[in-house]
Amino acid sequence: MSREAEQAASVPPQLDRADVRVKHEAGIGGAIRRFFDRVRSGDLGSLPVIVGLVIIWTVFASINPIFLSSSNLVNLLFDCSTVGVIALGIVCVLMVGEIDLSVGSISGFASAMVGTLWVNQGWPVALAIIAAVAVGGFIGALYALLFNRLGMPSFVSTLAGLLAVLGLQLYILGSTGSINLPYGSNLVNFGQLLMMPKFVSFALAAVPGIVMLVTGLRTVARRHAANLTAPSTGGLVTRAVVITVILELIVFYLNQARGIPWMFGLFVGLVISMHYALTRTKWGRSMSAVGGNREAARRAGINVRLIYSSAFVLCSMLAAFGGVLSAARLASASQQAGTGDVNLNAIAAAVIGGTSLFGGRGSAYSALLGIIVIQSIASGLTLLDLSSSLRYMITGAVLAIAVIVDSLARRSRVSHGRA
Repeated sequence: MSREAEQAASVPPQLDRADVRVKHEAGIGGAIRRFFDRVRSGDLGSLPVIVGLVIIWTVFASINPIFLSSSNLVNLLFDCSTVGVIALGIVCVLMVGEIDLSVGSISGFASAMVGTLWVNQGWPVALAIIAAVAVGGFIGALYALLFNRLGMPSFVSTLAGLLAVLGLQLYILGSTGSINLPYGSNLVNFGQLLMMPKFVSFALAAVPGIVMLVTGLRTVARRHAANLTAPSTGGLVTRAVVITVILELIVFYLNQARGIPWMFGLFVGLVISMHYALTRTKWGRSMSAVGGNREAARRAGINVRLIYSSAFVLCSMLAAFGGVLSAARLASASQQAGTGDVNLNAIAAAVIGGTSLFGGRGSAYSALLGIIVIQSIASGLTLLDLSSSLRYMITGAVLAIAVIVDSLARRSRVSHGRA
């Protein structure tokens, strides 16, 4: 019998040749080959931003070792949380191929509302926060109405909203221009002082690895039950252990200073919830479909108008909530809140983190990774006592590189039939 015949006879009848090939590549070597195949085909994922973050941290740490000190990294986490929540909302509108230029103004208006209702009007702080976020949702619903019913481009409607909401912010703050939030209050303590207990932070750091292992083993069991090939159990356990060890070491290092801020924990919780919604729900799949091809999504039975509305409303609500966190961080609501580079940093964070400007591709983790990059640049330049002009130029260059990489990756996906 020939060698080819022997190989064909050794293949079980329930497996085709593609299954055998995947099985042979199930080891570490196969995983590496599949990784490079995805990169060549334009499926870069978070690789560019992770490489960029490593380069940024290496450069700043070599110039000033304080940059990677645990105390500086804790402050970095505090600063990431406020704009990061706003960037998470930007991910939603970018996923459907639109944009919101007013998130900075909405965040400033929300902080002014909380200060006015809580400090000046005597409302309970929780009710003031709910009212501010609800008003943010109303603004997002207005954008959706203008887009769905009148066909007004989101660039124009949100630009008009930027000016109008900024005017409202200045109006409700009045001639004083700022409102100081009570020091020692729960909201201000949350934004400046509250840290996770060490045992809580270590326990939470173990959760991702456990979830990865449990869900991976369930997937392996289902594929085996269906007579399909599945990733090796050893490789799955190895990945879970590596991720758990890395996260535990990070938590251990941060606990050498003050620890993990509860505000950053809230931000990460929102990111995980958004990731689940975008990847595991019908709504999330519809978001990707609408952003990829609106007409095809409509013909597939997706309520396109509802998807656009949910994206705009969610973006504005997260912008308002980010403004509340910013007020807690600064212990004040002022005319400067939400102005400056807040708007641009939120949009840049989502794009730098890997969300496509062309719609249809993105991840909630884009907001997390992108805002860490931006705040790392800001922190590093501050420690070096350099001008803020350099921060703007470097951030702009990083943003331009991210868009170029996204464009090239999209072109590669098209050429490989994976767009």
